[in-house]
Amino acid sequence: MINYAIIQLAGKQYKISEGDTLQINRLDVDADQDLVVEDVLLTASDAGTIIGTPLVEKAKVTLKVVDHYKGEKIRVAKYKSKSRYRRVNGHRQPLTTVTVTKIA
Repeated sequence: MINYAIIQLAGKQYKISEGDTLQINRLDVDADQDLVVEDVLLTASDAGTIIGTPLVEKAKVTLKVVDHYKGEKIRVAKYKSKSRYRRVNGHRQPLTTVTVTKIA
């Protein structure tokens, strides 16, 4: 049984275990759909750790897309002193919630 793995998804690396829930940048996948990730960088189990060069061969991680939503709003402010320049913008990052179903 594999305890955890490190995967690369959408340009970022995540340490995952089976049953974990992740909030990641929005993916172009429909909700309630399975996603197979083959970019596995490391797997760790009771038998030992396998480090890929750069990827672990024949390793796959199955993710289930749960939901798409927008994150919390953040404020971005620009200010220049002595020139009466002030701008405030808001931003809400589009996110996807995924659940790890299987590490093979």
